[in-house]
Amino acid sequence: MRWDNLSAPPDEGTPDGAAPATPPLPLALPGAIARTFDTPGFAGMTFYEVRAKSIINRVPGQSRVPFEWTVNPYRGCSHACVYCVSGDTPILMADGRTRPICELKQGDRIYGTERRGAYRRYVVTEVLAKWTTVKPAYRITLEDGTTLVASGDHRFLSDRGWKYVTGAMGGTAQRPYLTTNNRLIGTGRFAIPPKESADYRRGYLCGMVRGDGTIGVYSLRNSWSHQFRLALIDCEALDRAERFLAEAGIETRRSPFGKPLPNRQPMEAIRASGEANINAIRELISWPDTPTNDWRLGFLAGIFDAEGSCSRGILRISNCADDILDRTADALDHFGFHWAVEDRGRPNRLRQIRLAGGLPERLRFFHLTDPAIARKRNIEGTALKCQAALRVITIEDLGLELPLWDITTGTGDFIANGVVSHNCFARNTHTYLDLDAGADFDRKVIVKVNAGELVRRELAAPKWRGAHIAMGTNVDCYQRAEGRYRLMPQIIEALRDFANPFSILTKGTLLLRDLPLLRQAAEVTRVGLSYSVGFVDEALWRAVEPGTPSPRRRLDAVRQLTDAGFSVGVLMAPILPGLSDDDESIDATVAAIAASGATNVTPLPLHLRPGAREWYARWLAREFPHLVPRYRQLYQAGAYAPQAYQREVTARVRMAARRHGLHRGEAGDNRQLPEAPPAPAAEQLSLL
Repeated sequence: MRWDNLSAPPDEGTPDGAAPATPPLPLALPGAIARTFDTPGFAGMTFYEVRAKSIINRVPGQSRVPFEWTVNPYRGCSHACVYCVSGDTPILMADGRTRPICELKQGDRIYGTERRGAYRRYVVTEVLAKWTTVKPAYRITLEDGTTLVASGDHRFLSDRGWKYVTGAMGGTAQRPYLTTNNRLIGTGRFAIPPKESADYRRGYLCGMVRGDGTIGVYSLRNSWSHQFRLALIDCEALDRAERFLAEAGIETRRSPFGKPLPNRQPMEAIRASGEANINAIRELISWPDTPTNDWRLGFLAGIFDAEGSCSRGILRISNCADDILDRTADALDHFGFHWAVEDRGRPNRLRQIRLAGGLPERLRFFHLTDPAIARKRNIEGTALKCQAALRVITIEDLGLELPLWDITTGTGDFIANGVVSHNCFARNTHTYLDLDAGADFDRKVIVKVNAGELVRRELAAPKWRGAHIAMGTNVDCYQRAEGRYRLMPQIIEALRDFANPFSILTKGTLLLRDLPLLRQAAEVTRVGLSYSVGFVDEALWRAVEPGTPSPRRRLDAVRQLTDAGFSVGVLMAPILPGLSDDDESIDATVAAIAASGATNVTPLPLHLRPGAREWYARWLAREFPHLVPRYRQLYQAGAYAPQAYQREVTARVRMAARRHGLHRGEAGDNRQLPEAPPAPAAEQLSLL
């Protein structure tokens, strides 16, 4: 929901006996007081206390939710769910890898651009300074799905020159600004790097050793000598191979290899000997019967380090062996790369696999597989002339001031998630705040401390017609911060006194604290209560929703509310593809929901808005990398999984509900209890 005119002036509506809210942070939220607390539950969090001008918000007409009005006493959420936190913008480093902007430091070498002749080209530059500020935030979404969160004063390079995120055609705000007719310059969003798993290490060693190593058994005076050697010019790949072998229990020794010549760089080699070691290496580099995604990524990185090249803008992998070329082609196909074979008819049958797609696909290959050799990833001097699908689709005012990072570089620009981004237009106007790195949705919570009095005032306004108000559908109103600020009792009291119907969707067991008030309200108006419980697996809960009460505790709260006479619905959300959408997980979750006394269950597969999408993708690649291709396929068209997948999951939840006697509130069943809150069909808790 938008936050137009977020804060009242510091002297407006100050309670008797309270000190005026003089802001210590000039460019932070107007009139805000920033607080931190020493209690372990709030460690590392900052609360911005504001006196808002309004609290009952109309839902935008284009929203897919089935309610019109909502109240959000908080912005930001201490639940820290992995699917509701905006990710850090990845910056292209000089070694060809990426790093979140919040993790950059002065002196880091990154890519910028400069004009040389007819083209702007990539050049290596240095981070000269870095800072953070709090400003109104905007989300720019591009045709290929790339998303960028920036202030309105930030500039990006478009096909029509540098453009601010926001501006005007005339007046004091006149300046060139982005519109949906513009196309940004660059390659588009960066791929997520691989997780260094056991399969990735095996795949890398397979590609590296088969491509550049030697294994042999030699006769030596009535005995056999088992030897392994890997000799390379590039120490980065040798270091990685040495480390991966050591982690597999194979110790190697290092030594110079050959004498340096005028036309040959010095080389080093790692060696191993002994039958047990050599047999272990042979096992490590054997072809897997069913290669995993991690193995394929590692293999592509290893074979590229061993036999790959990237010159004049063309990435090639060369070899003579059919099996190696076949495995390379299979892995490229698996990850959606386009390629061609170059065969010049050489006697040794040397052939080359050439990657198609230009710079965007080369960068995707580098980021997705993460080869070790930095010189092969070099793009310095490459012209920015690719025709990536980077047309601006939407520019969305988030209605919220956020901590935003910026840097100064030697070239005056940098590459942010694949597009050319300018340094801030006026650094000296920034506020320098002592904020934690990566300050995001789960670490910066904005508290509308006057929410209760605002609800009462707005309910009393003559224009208010007593419409249903939904709470907890955007940010959980019973997150941990509510235990300290106690805003909900005042809100419920006001709704009770005006007999205004309302519903609450939450993951917080703190709702039970207000059970007496809820009972009083239910005597005079319709009160709907729902809990969000997507799964009951404890390990998955700890990984995905670390700041929430456990699913079992939430269902215990459902039981207590049911025993108190409420009809409580459960939003089975989010259902996570590949993690909680199998029959066993669905059946266990529905069984537990039924046992809690819930009156209905509404399934909702995960959806990923821009911002949440990038953060969740990083978490998924780190924790469950084998699922990345599946998610890429499911969410390639946008924030929602395909309708066919949603219908399948809904049908399986419905079947489980019937098995466990929980089918009174199924979608389309006109027996659904009238006091049940409207299930947010396309929303989920705590999305920013």
